[in-house]
Amino acid sequence: MARMVFCKKIGKESKGLDTQPFPGPKGLEIFDNISKEAWDEWLEHQTRLINEKHLNMMDLTARTYLNEQRDKFFSGEEIDQAEGYLSTSK
Repeated sequence: MARMVFCKKIGKESKGLDTQPFPGPKGLEIFDNISKEAWDEWLEHQTRLINEKHLNMMDLTARTYLNEQRDKFFSGEEIDQAEGYLSTSK
């Protein structure tokens, strides 16, 4: 049976992640409060940001930027969009 969580991003109970996305308190917070659906949405957005903004993941500034964007994404705050990205959803 799938592990269920009340997802703070989508505001309803949904299937949770199978494992913590990364170690530490932030990874545990995401594991406990974010659904697989919301995590997958974040991964897609993160990939767009990395690609379109040409972020170097070896650069601490780029990693810090993505962490800040991730926290805003899951809190429902306004987040940066990849320049030139056109959403296919209506």
